[in-house]
Amino acid sequence: MGQNQQTLLRDFHEARWNEPIIYEMSTPGERGVLVPEVSQSLLAKMADKELIPTSLKRKQRPNLPEVGQMRVNRHYMRLSQETLGNDVSVDIGQGTCTMKYSPKVQEHLASRNPNIGSIHPLQDESTIQGLLEIYYKTESYLKEISGMEVFSFQPGGGAHAIYTNALIVKKYFADRGEDRDEIVTTIFSHPADAGAPATVGYKVIDLMQDDELGYPTLEAFKAALSEKTAAIFITNPEDTGIFNPRIKEYVEAAHAVGAIAVYDQANVNGIMGITRAKEAGFDLIHYNLHKTFSSPHGGMGPGVGALGANERMKEYLPTPKVTFDGERYHLSGDIKRSVGKVRSFIGNAAIIVRVYMWIRTLGADGIREAAMCAVLNNQYAIKKIEQIQGVTMYYGKGKRRIEQCRYSWEQLEKDTGLGTEDVQRRLVDYSMEHYWESHHPHIVPEPFTLEPTDSYSKKDIDEFVAVLERIAWECYHTPEIIRTAPHNAPCHGIKNYYEANPDNVICSWKQYQKKYGMT
Repeated sequence: MGQNQQTLLRDFHEARWNEPIIYEMSTPGERGVLVPEVSQSLLAKMADKELIPTSLKRKQRPNLPEVGQMRVNRHYMRLSQETLGNDVSVDIGQGTCTMKYSPKVQEHLASRNPNIGSIHPLQDESTIQGLLEIYYKTESYLKEISGMEVFSFQPGGGAHAIYTNALIVKKYFADRGEDRDEIVTTIFSHPADAGAPATVGYKVIDLMQDDELGYPTLEAFKAALSEKTAAIFITNPEDTGIFNPRIKEYVEAAHAVGAIAVYDQANVNGIMGITRAKEAGFDLIHYNLHKTFSSPHGGMGPGVGALGANERMKEYLPTPKVTFDGERYHLSGDIKRSVGKVRSFIGNAAIIVRVYMWIRTLGADGIREAAMCAVLNNQYAIKKIEQIQGVTMYYGKGKRRIEQCRYSWEQLEKDTGLGTEDVQRRLVDYSMEHYWESHHPHIVPEPFTLEPTDSYSKKDIDEFVAVLERIAWECYHTPEIIRTAPHNAPCHGIKNYYEANPDNVICSWKQYQKKYGMT
């Protein structure tokens, strides 16, 4: 059976394989690839040379599984059939994550082309001029999009960029001899906007939203500022999807007390090419290149938190930086007051290649159009989802959400006793990935956050909404099917095993062997 065109629901059942751990498949002597033996002539030349220092040599061979190529391929193909992802399902549910489609041409060049994928981080800069040119030009594009004076691609993700910005703020005031130890942020900015500065040692003032505005009032914001304020760290649009149109006044209020204004632009997908951080007066920003600029989302994986600075803050950026003398590109560590290195080598090159290709493909008009499509998709989704029984929206009544929206199943939970986690489990039965609830604590009760980016079509949105509508109907009319979900996934009766018993969590083969008495 295919998709029911009346309900837009698919007849779906995911594969389930009782697949062993790859180590358990090991058979001594099995090989996937036979490496050619070293020639006698080469052995003769190297007989009196010791290439590896004794201190770096293993005392024993690494404990690797010995499995034939066909069995290895079959093993991982089976595991892939037990996973939902962008290539087989709709990722609209990953709100705040900006789950965009990464064109396959980018994947082939960034990951599979040996001219990119085989570059060694210790190569001399004279041998990677092409890659350095891509870095340099990508920076120039981001400077134009944001209005910032300079960028660093050192941070490995958004939270890492926020942490680096906190380090920059700390060094800036240390150089000036000012004792400022407070950071101001808002409750619906990303939690890293509070967590990262706190890690650096700052006291954090976290402002609650105004129910009508959806973000703190300017008066409340000004009241939180003082001569002790080192910086403000703000996401805009916030995680509710609500944009603060008076953001420049907030920045000016921070500057009035001598504070630095830091802009978390991980939620820039609906405003790129339309508004710029420069015109709002920000001093430091970051983009999540592994989200907005087409690369796969970097959660637990590859990412780049592109850190941008204005004229007065640029001398504090991490090193190295790519420079151009008119003829050649160079890796320069000559940044006067740099906070130093925050990541090894030159960062995540594959991400930068994808970003470069995406920007070059779209151009300025295309980037603006992508933002407009993201906003249009979100408006359409909101109009459909707010009609589903049991759904409500908090804050900013009548205000438009830009690129995402944080909804609530509060009414559903009151009516049926079934909440957002119940709905989330049932989503899997309809081939949808889990949706993003929200960061903890749940300020919005029974939350779920959706972000239909520019990658998705009207039909994709219709399909996702149809699934939510069906699940809401089931909660009211056949609740037992929800309580016992998922039914069509490889794992049934999902439980939080970690909270129940941390001993059940096994993170390595050594732990596995120890737990089952195999060592």
